Amino acid sequence: MRHLRRKLTLRAHSEQIVLVKRKQERIEHVWMKAFLWALYLPDYPDLDVEVNVDDKYKPDVVAVDRRRGRPQFWGEAGAVGPDKTEHLVTAYPDTHLAFSKWDRSLDAVQDPVERAVRTTERAAPIDLFRIPPDGAERFVDAKGRMAVSCDELTWMRIGSTGA
Repeated sequence: MRHLRRKLTLRAHSEQIVLVKRKQERIEHVWMKAFLWALYLPDYPDLDVEVNVDDKYKPDVVAVDRRRGRPQFWGEAGAVGPDKTEHLVTAYPDTHLAFSKWDRSLDAVQDPVERAVRTTERAAPIDLFRIPPDGAERFVDAKGRMAVSCDELTWMRIGSTGA
């Protein structure tokens, strides 16, 4: 898939977001952030993209509980190393985590997540999902309207069933 646009204006659930593709960034990474935003916006209406939180890591997509000052949702798009995975799973036991992959097996993220889950008590779920290689074409129309659900993706939940 070849994209020349550096800016994507997308809509989902009556909201709009503008994402800018940085020079070194793959377009698939931008699309994964957009899909995380669209998938979880109904549950977390204050979702934001690429916002720093008080952590050594920066989430791709996040919703912060303003009262507590902690993330209630943290989404990662693409490659996430085992150290970061363990940190997120153990440091944020009450934060709903989501890891997305673009046309890749979920095994590479499932194994480190499951290892980290065994070392901590978690109160929030962890979702893993795979975006198909034609995801942008299948789930986004010509006007930038996104329509995607977990049912249309390879998806699994680890831990708590509540969101």
